[in-house]
Amino acid sequence: MSRLIVVVLVTFLLTLSAAPARSSEAVTADDTARFLAGLPVPSNSPLAPFTSDLVWLSHARYLNSAFAREESAHFSKIREFSEKYLTEKHDTVLYMFSGPDFLYATTFFPNASTYILAGLEPVGSVPDLTSLSRSAADGELRSLEASMSSLFSFSFFITHKMKTQLREGQIYGALPILYVFLARTSKTIHEVNFVRLDEQGNLQIAGELDAVTLSQTNKTVTSSGVKIVFSDGNGPRQTLYYFSTNLADGSFQRSGFSAFLAKLGPADSLIKSASYLLHGAHFAGVRTLLLNRSATIVQDDSGIPLTYFEATKWRVQAFGHYAGPLPMFANFYQPRMAELFRSASPLEFGIGYRWRKNESNLLLAQSGSQVSNEEPTAQPQTDANAPVVTTPSAKKARKRVQGDGMRPSGCRIATVFPFCW
Repeated sequence: MSRLIVVVLVTFLLTLSAAPARSSEAVTADDTARFLAGLPVPSNSPLAPFTSDLVWLSHARYLNSAFAREESAHFSKIREFSEKYLTEKHDTVLYMFSGPDFLYATTFFPNASTYILAGLEPVGSVPDLTSLSRSAADGELRSLEASMSSLFSFSFFITHKMKTQLREGQIYGALPILYVFLARTSKTIHEVNFVRLDEQGNLQIAGELDAVTLSQTNKTVTSSGVKIVFSDGNGPRQTLYYFSTNLADGSFQRSGFSAFLAKLGPADSLIKSASYLLHGAHFAGVRTLLLNRSATIVQDDSGIPLTYFEATKWRVQAFGHYAGPLPMFANFYQPRMAELFRSASPLEFGIGYRWRKNESNLLLAQSGSQVSNEEPTAQPQTDANAPVVTTPSAKKARKRVQGDGMRPSGCRIATVFPFCW
């Protein structure tokens, strides 16, 4: 063998040994999450070359700006609220009617072992991003920005946008948004599995195709979902579940989701921008479960009516200002809430449908504490007797909602998270 051939061969072998170890590996879920979140990925990740694309750089700048703004205006203040008032936290967090909003769940309750989110939005899928053309990837990033824009602007997702944006494209559903929120809250993703529940509430690992198919059909009552194991830096492993499921009575019980939740220990619950569904008779099952399984409930006025928090079981604190529901929900006005909020503590951030700081309200209910008789906590009433307003303008608004805002099937046509029963 000539000297030249030996030199060439040695050079080739050295080049192979110096190549990135992961260059031939599949993209990890954590790399995918960071890429979608506009954050740097490891230099040896297959996604690294795509981060020099001008569209990705623009996407990163947009999310950097949006999250910096939200951190200053809302999330830093929510953490202060949590540290001051949510001192007895529990291992499990329940966030019903959440959609993919992990962001608020982890900000209010950062150290939970298990987070359970639920909504009608499909679980969705995130393919290997290296398989997408540059133009397709650019379009998916723009769509992802649009799907999150209302949460950044108003603190909740707008339904008519979500119904379209979360069901289209190759990157769709709740999963890509969950990825972004995990990455942007400094989480490291270790494991992702699609799951489903049987009627007894037993968790089963499902293939991706099964999970996607289940999440897209309205004929099944089975709850499909995704299980994500993550950690905060070098902290302990935590688990996030998102279930695409109908929480209305009947479906809630038959899907196995009710049985799944009933197996859990005491939980901390978050409810916001929930279309006042827990005020009505069609969601009595999930309302009862939340009251029975929650040690702490943090909610705005769209959550469980004040009248269900028994004075002998719950200690209730009010924060912010109760201006009443938006006109489209005017028939869910609660006179006792107005009474309670006359002596409310300040709220330093905006949240819920009345998302401006000085208009927002937040109720903190903690079980197991006796409350003085002066606390304005009402006794439970029947489901059919939801609190209503009595002013003429509110009556007109209520008539408008009932006449135009309900389908015969019981589907509320609203601009924010409609749920059907």
